[in-house]
Amino acid sequence: MIEFAALTYGMLTSFVLSSLRRNQAARRPHPPMLRHVGYMLCGMSAGACAILTGTALSALLT
Repeated sequence: MIEFAALTYGMLTSFVLSSLRRNQAARRPHPPMLRHVGYMLCGMSAGACAILTGTALSALLT
């Protein structure tokens, strides 16, 4: 299950970043849905970072 989530996250991130780069090169505005998905991915990355940091610190302190 983790493998599927990681693959989906990676593919979605790759799609969003390449779409944003293509839109910026063509000087077109970004679609709202693409922007929302990008913010969602940013939030998921920050949340995963916080959870993993907390897990590492709790393992270190015990």
